[in-house]
Amino acid sequence: MFKETFSHDWYPFKNQSEIDRVRKITKEDIVAMNGKHPSNPNIQLDVIRNDEFEMIMLTDMVKRIVDSDRLDQKCVMIMCNPCPTYRKVAYMLQQMKVNMRNVKFYMMDEWADEDGNIAPLTYKAGFGYAFNEYMIKNIQGLGFKEENFIYHSAKNTPDFSKMLEADGEADIVYSGPGWPGHLAFIDPVEDWYKPTMEEYLEQGAKVASLHPLTIAQNSLHGGFGCSGDISKVPPKGAMMGPRDAMKAKNVLDMHGITTAGSHVTWQRLTSRLCIFGEPSQEVPASILQLRTNPTHIIMSENLASTIEPDDFFQY
Repeated sequence: MFKETFSHDWYPFKNQSEIDRVRKITKEDIVAMNGKHPSNPNIQLDVIRNDEFEMIMLTDMVKRIVDSDRLDQKCVMIMCNPCPTYRKVAYMLQQMKVNMRNVKFYMMDEWADEDGNIAPLTYKAGFGYAFNEYMIKNIQGLGFKEENFIYHSAKNTPDFSKMLEADGEADIVYSGPGWPGHLAFIDPVEDWYKPTMEEYLEQGAKVASLHPLTIAQNSLHGGFGCSGDISKVPPKGAMMGPRDAMKAKNVLDMHGITTAGSHVTWQRLTSRLCIFGEPSQEVPASILQLRTNPTHIIMSENLASTIEPDDFFQY
């Protein structure tokens, strides 16, 4: 008899019963949760319109930076890589003439080559490059201190988590899962696995290998030509550790990536595993379910859509 589910050696999610369970969670089921996560009261879970997705992150960033000026208090932010959004954030800050003296930006992750060399700020497909180009260069004159832009490098990455601890930990982490369920570039690979979840969650920033699905996902990114060119995507990354996400005061976890704005997305099942599946090292972003500090998870309507076959649609 022909089987309809398959166990691939390279696929990190091995718990087929959990895959089958979360696949059946419909959009109606998620909406009916009324903003509450089924197992963690510290998690707010919202489904929003597709065209409101970017606005949520943009508004949160601007408000925190404005408050840091208005209240004269430090604001430590771990930033992911939505580079078009950063142009808009910078524009709004310039128009309001917000003083950014209290703001500290930590980059969530960065590319590294097979030898562990971390991509410099001049690497045009890099996250540090994008943030520098679309945020840092556009907030000149607003009092931002150059030393408060902390990007991954041979100097910064080994001390990244210690620097966060010295800063009182991050006030906010902006995140969103990758195809293999990664949090930042924390992939389900041997470089991260530990005998216990407690040991896993204690790990700080480092350079580590990337999962093949992360490489395939990013071969579709604009920075690599949107063309599936695997040879252009670096095999390793430098990244924050699980401890940095767990100790952050707030997390805004965004689930809304699609293929060029279409219904097609590699994230729809992965998101369900991250948000509703049993927390595990095989699904790194699922550890956010274990946080005791406030966590806001947002799904676009597209990502929350019920998973069902469509015989007349191909890719």
